[in-house]
Amino acid sequence: MVRLDTNPPQSVGADIEDITDDIKQFPTNLYSDEPPLETDFHREQIDLLIRLLKYWWQDRQDFYISGNLTVYYNAKQIKKRDFRGPDVFVVLGAEKRDRRSWAVWEEGGMYPNVIIELLSSSTATVDRGAKKKLYQNVWRVPDYFWFHPETMEFEGFHLVNGRYEAISPTDDGWLWSAQLGLYLGISDRQLRWFTEEGQLIPLPEEQERQAKEQALQRAEQLEALLRAQGIDPDRLLE
Repeated sequence: MVRLDTNPPQSVGADIEDITDDIKQFPTNLYSDEPPLETDFHREQIDLLIRLLKYWWQDRQDFYISGNLTVYYNAKQIKKRDFRGPDVFVVLGAEKRDRRSWAVWEEGGMYPNVIIELLSSSTATVDRGAKKKLYQNVWRVPDYFWFHPETMEFEGFHLVNGRYEAISPTDDGWLWSAQLGLYLGISDRQLRWFTEEGQLIPLPEEQERQAKEQALQRAEQLEALLRAQGIDPDRLLE
């Protein structure tokens, strides 16, 4: 988790506000206030990443993942309605429960550990510029990734000594998230999670289908072995 007290914000200019207000005066129980997602690609990609990590970490209670949800981090932001809702974000060390929004002052000063933005023609400039600066200098997000679901542009950055450094891709084009201990990579034109060993993290229905395919393959191999020994497997059931 990333906390205010261990990651004090730096001044980065008038375009980005830091959290200097008295947090005791901040409003509570705020609703998210994000615009609709631009395309079905964006909606499906966000849902996919969230479903996969929740399934993979289903036994863990110490993380929170959400998407297109407002992150409130100072009072001036609320007054200006200058909201910053990452497309996907993960907070480690957080209570695993449903929320209306993420308000830093209600969460013990915790910011996201990992953020993924989905680029589009209308958001790419902000995601590569203003948001990257915000996540680096104010939120201190350790791992930041962006992905364009139409052009397949995919980049990632890790915070080193207060500055983002590009994450070098593997031979498969995957990018390592040191915070999560997982890779992000493109599979069938979708951004997916991969284990450290290179295993694609499956959805429950994918895992079930794979199990059925493996069972069928074993049955076919057994049948072939029996026939090679002159045994008709169909007659074994008579």
